[in-house]
Amino acid sequence: MKRKLTINYIFNLSYQILVIVLPLITTPYISRVLGPDGVGTYSYTTSITTYFILFGCIGLNLYGQREIAYHQNDLDKRSQSFFEILLLKICTMSISIFFFAFTIQIMNQYKILFYIQIIDLIANMLDITYFYQGIEDFKKIVIRNILVKIIGIVCIFAFVKTKADLPLYAVIYSLSLLLGNLSMWLTINKYIHFIPVHKLHIKKHIRPTLVLFFPQIAISIYTVLDRFMIGIITNNTIQIGYYEQAQKIVKLALTLVTSLSTVMLPRIAHLYVQNDQKKIVQYTKTSLRYTFIIAFPIMFGLMGISSNLIPWFLGEEFINSSQILMITSPIVVFMGISNIIGFQYLIPTQRQKIYTISTIIGSIVNLILNCLLIPIFLSAGAAIASVTAEFGVSIFQLYCIRKEINFIEVLKQSKLYIISSIIMFICIYFLSQYLVSTVITTFLLIIIGSSLYFGLLIILKDDLVINTLTRFFKGR
Repeated sequence: MKRKLTINYIFNLSYQILVIVLPLITTPYISRVLGPDGVGTYSYTTSITTYFILFGCIGLNLYGQREIAYHQNDLDKRSQSFFEILLLKICTMSISIFFFAFTIQIMNQYKILFYIQIIDLIANMLDITYFYQGIEDFKKIVIRNILVKIIGIVCIFAFVKTKADLPLYAVIYSLSLLLGNLSMWLTINKYIHFIPVHKLHIKKHIRPTLVLFFPQIAISIYTVLDRFMIGIITNNTIQIGYYEQAQKIVKLALTLVTSLSTVMLPRIAHLYVQNDQKKIVQYTKTSLRYTFIIAFPIMFGLMGISSNLIPWFLGEEFINSSQILMITSPIVVFMGISNIIGFQYLIPTQRQKIYTISTIIGSIVNLILNCLLIPIFLSAGAAIASVTAEFGVSIFQLYCIRKEINFIEVLKQSKLYIISSIIMFICIYFLSQYLVSTVITTFLLIIIGSSLYFGLLIILKDDLVINTLTRFFKGR
């Protein structure tokens, strides 16, 4: 069991690293070709499309992952759940596609992009990634995504040459998504057997999936609505472009932090069925500590190199994204916490009420602060609102489970990560003020920062680092 968990984490982490590496190639290119206005326009349209996808899926991907995990050792129940969830998803997504197509007709702007993004809705309707996550077969997910992303990148460099190619960029993205989701169907018959439609009972899945759907709506308010509100309040897609690219860098960093919870959700769900609460708590505490050892240096690292990174990475047109990146960086830690507590602990153990309330609190805070801050600080105001909202979500979740998981204890165990990260930040921040913004200087800052951080942890004899290094060298 432990070996399988480790393998899944390695596969998922490898993919997450690829997710980071590939945009390092495409993001600078797209930023320069499309410019802030083009990037902002695409971000604005996708923020609207995302809501139709969200309402169409009604939480079924997350619910499906959990349900399949509950029955991963039972072929009959696994097959039954798969087809019932699939049928329900086809019904709800079809309704969403219909309303999206109707909405496009009354839109005055960006109709071509919206028509293209119908493909995104179809791709999500056919997405069965949740099944493979549920059975803990991350190898197929990773291999599929790697191949599709590489094809997409090749097409971007081959065909997207000017700002006028924005629709073509949207087509490449949408078709890549569709191709990737279709590829998952090639091996599905190995894991399930066919269940006739008349034996399917989708009604029983509606209520529990809606329980997961409402928090996802709330989450989307402070992850997607901010772009929409920037566009509405400022009437300036350039501001959306600044915000989008800064957020994109943070999201790249977040993939390393959140990769663990993706793997752990089906494992915790399986332990929950076996009523092994002790091991669930143990896994959660360990996950939090592993998250902190990565999240804190990433947060302070992004803050330290932001002014050196943005000019060469995104181009001088995006210089305003540097400030937004510094403001948004703390979300790496807060989202790391809420990801572990929410997705790894609360959802698999059917504590959806706490999860839902926390996301509602976050969405209300974000909505109010967006209305107050965007008119004054523009896209920087949206960044402040998002960080504050995510902080509120984390604090509420931790408070609710304080009797089950001693967060203060975990934080005390992680104090060396905070101290070492702050020392690293001070060093690379002052160094960055004297270095010209280039690829070489940024990577030099990263190498110096990483070496200083882990060097301090070794000198201070952090038990997690020392034990990991010991196991590594013994293994060799």
